[in-house]
Amino acid sequence: MREMMTKKNIINAVFIALFLIILFVPSAKAFLMQGLMEIGLFKPRTEPIAAGTPPADLSGIKFEDKSGKTVDLGSLKGKVIFINFWATWCPPCLAEMPSINKLYEQYKSDKDVVFIMVDADSNLAKAQKYMDSRSYGMPVYSVASNIPENLFKGALPTTIVFDKQGRISYNESGAANYASSKFIEFIEQLKNLKI
Repeated sequence: MREMMTKKNIINAVFIALFLIILFVPSAKAFLMQGLMEIGLFKPRTEPIAAGTPPADLSGIKFEDKSGKTVDLGSLKGKVIFINFWATWCPPCLAEMPSINKLYEQYKSDKDVVFIMVDADSNLAKAQKYMDSRSYGMPVYSVASNIPENLFKGALPTTIVFDKQGRISYNESGAANYASSKFIEFIEQLKNLKI
């Protein structure tokens, strides 16, 4: 029995246990990813919009909140629109949520920036419970129409940002730190574009 309780075996057992926790517990995986975001990994790639890029036709793309209020993206022309597709069971989604909330807190009173957090499972009660448990104030929606595949291919998390003219300025899948100074500068550039 003493041979099994050597220092090396104990250390190996601890590493295996940590690996299994990270592998099978979404919140543990999200916590690890948040730490990696803090040290500079998972930066969103922001590039300027190519000159002459036509605006997308956003009318008819709809999302519904828990009270049944529907938002049509076409009605938001003239605003910067930040859309994030996520789910409560998705570790990368949970990992980026604090940074999105920080960005939201910075712009929540800005009438030129709109946030739409889309629960991919359309379980608004569960999604809102998650937001409330973390004291996040971001508005939660479910999909209320067809979403064009060029916007959302089904990967979680997916974040899309439209400029004031309705042009896709950012469309990436995977976790990112949206509270970074570079991304905030990107949002400011989009806000200052003339329509």
